[in-house]
Amino acid sequence: MNNIIKLLNTKYPLIQGGMANIGTGRFAAAVSNAGGLGLIAAGGMDTALLKRSIDECRSLTDKPFGVNIMLMNPEAEKMARLVIDEKIPVVTTGAGNPAGYIPRWKSAGIKVLPVVPSVALAVRLERAGADALIVEGTEAGGHVGELTTMALLPQVADAVSIPVVAAGGIADGRQVLAAFALGAGGVQVGTCLLVSEECPIHENYKQAVLKARDTDTTVTGRIAGVPVRILKNKMARQYVKREKQGADKMELEQFTLGSLRRAVFDGDVDTGSLMAGQVAGMLSRIRPVAEIIEDLFKGCSNVYDKLSVDKPWE
Repeated sequence: MNNIIKLLNTKYPLIQGGMANIGTGRFAAAVSNAGGLGLIAAGGMDTALLKRSIDECRSLTDKPFGVNIMLMNPEAEKMARLVIDEKIPVVTTGAGNPAGYIPRWKSAGIKVLPVVPSVALAVRLERAGADALIVEGTEAGGHVGELTTMALLPQVADAVSIPVVAAGGIADGRQVLAAFALGAGGVQVGTCLLVSEECPIHENYKQAVLKARDTDTTVTGRIAGVPVRILKNKMARQYVKREKQGADKMELEQFTLGSLRRAVFDGDVDTGSLMAGQVAGMLSRIRPVAEIIEDLFKGCSNVYDKLSVDKPWE
């Protein structure tokens, strides 16, 4: 059995990305019901809302689901306790080092899968007791590192002995198969799920993702040390321009304050933060989340079978 499927107790070795303001209890349940591991994204929540989201998810699925905790959240400590009290089976983390939380979570029987952007952090978190690692390349939407998935993934896979999950730049079966070839046991996807019927983002946001071409994302915050990949729009252009001109963090924060919520809830495609990965240019239609996930693995099998017969290197 695939080690990620065994770890997560899911049909497919797939995790939904922990997308703040998007990973609701309802959306996580839809992903879990479709055979992946749905994640409630606590990044834009307080602890009370996280509790309500967990209750909502449980009312809509009997399948495993997880919680993503952004460690920069001011209520991260409370959330760390809540997932123990709620007996959440899987926790993923981002925006910080979860080493201080891992012993408590593991003692409670929680599987811990931190997101890592480098080999050094991967090795450190394996030593700290992580059950698996989500290795995210810069192709991903939202907060990103510098290394591409194709460069980072095999280096992490060679450096650790625990399972790894590939994230960043995955939207069809070819990329899933590539992730397996590079040493991953599963994938985490986000951008391709933005255009699912069940995804709770505003229709304007979905249409912006569908209209995006291969070069229509940019990274804001690289100079300031907080890189975030989003679709190019008025806000992104102004941010990058002022960043290059030497604007300080306080001024730059004014561009992004509440911008993700404006995109997700209000459909503001001009001044909202339309987080999306480089694979946005591959997406062309809105489909049920179950169809998207099933096609990822059907496509992976089809490409594998074709390569097995028509070896392009011979």
